[in-house]
Amino acid sequence: MQLQSMYQEIILDHYRNPHGRGLREPFEAEVHHVNPTCGDEVTLRVHLDGDTLADVSYEGMGCSISQASVSAMYDLVIGKTVPEALAVGEDFMTLMQSKGDTTVADKLEDSLEDAVAFAGVSKYPARIKCALMSWMALKDASARALSVAHPTTPTGGSTA
Repeated sequence: MQLQSMYQEIILDHYRNPHGRGLREPFEAEVHHVNPTCGDEVTLRVHLDGDTLADVSYEGMGCSISQASVSAMYDLVIGKTVPEALAVGEDFMTLMQSKGDTTVADKLEDSLEDAVAFAGVSKYPARIKCALMSWMALKDASARALSVAHPTTPTGGSTA
């Protein structure tokens, strides 16, 4: 139970002292996601430098899980390429599907760092959407930002 207590402290720390909070400019894409089951919401902006996430800024409101998740996500994705950040998001999704299996959390600890603290959330289906909301917003905003950064012609070729 000591590990679970430590995980709860990590989540509460991210909730009380959010990393990256505040909408900033410049940005290539902004999305707004809402969890309709509980009302949690996040507005997330993505700023790219080439294909690298130079900044992810956000404002949100909701439960400690949704708000701590976006803070932990911020720490994990800044400076990564979009594909690298989305791969970390897939690892987080795997954690959320683990139903509390500690072996899954152990395997993902290097990839997820503080976000592995959300392993216990995976035991509560109603809370999984809270933890995943910001990751879905990142996926959406990244796709939009890449389409702005790398527009294609109607024939599918790059205009750059």
